[in-house]
Amino acid sequence: MRALGYSVEREGVPVQAYRCDATKPKAHQYSPPEPGDPWYLAYNLYARRRGTALPDEQVVVLAHKDSQSWVDSPGAYDNAVGTISVLEIARVLRDYAPRRSLCFLLCNEEHTPWTSVTAARGAKERGENLVAVFNLDGLGGKSAEETAAGSMTNVTLYTAPEGERLAELMAQVNKEYGIGLMQRPYARPHPGDDDGSFVNAGFPAAVANIGSYPYADPNYHCETDVPEAVDLANVRLAVQASLAAIVRVLEGQWP
Repeated sequence: MRALGYSVEREGVPVQAYRCDATKPKAHQYSPPEPGDPWYLAYNLYARRRGTALPDEQVVVLAHKDSQSWVDSPGAYDNAVGTISVLEIARVLRDYAPRRSLCFLLCNEEHTPWTSVTAARGAKERGENLVAVFNLDGLGGKSAEETAAGSMTNVTLYTAPEGERLAELMAQVNKEYGIGLMQRPYARPHPGDDDGSFVNAGFPAAVANIGSYPYADPNYHCETDVPEAVDLANVRLAVQASLAAIVRVLEGQWP
């Protein structure tokens, strides 16, 4: 990120690992840690570029890395594709001077607390004005039937009306640029995932882009979540649509 010209900072966050409850389905074996379990230091990584016209208005693009410590899963769909997508968007925008400020955030999940909670609360405490938050999570991940049918899917999850307008923007750019996604919105009943950390902190214009919802990848949290199973064509389209929406917001064309 520094080589691409971004201002980079690292934030340490004390976390505890989840325990494993083997009585649960393999993909959902998380169990809260015991009070005496060890603490570790995880990190949020921020890469920033100051806006040229509206520097006090900020757009956050984030992804997390994801694995259960007791499952030897490469985590290709969940969530290497999201992490790589953030890096690719940063590469594409390396020479771009946004009107609004841009922040890329790489955080950690699958322990407690999620480091996105620290990032969101910190932004609120500093009085930052986050006009939009895009969470890239499991892009292209879908059912075996959808993969076999060649479906190019993306679901934009939102919680609040401000997020719904971002979901509408995703549909708009998909149509205007002929990207070709089967794009649909989904209203969460309550905040979830890393975008939910920002909603809970008081930033309602937060969404997640994901390949399916409910998430239908058969390799979720398993050893078979490997790069060879990733539909890269679908990931590319989802990144293109996400990037188009992000730039619209950065240019002050939304809301």
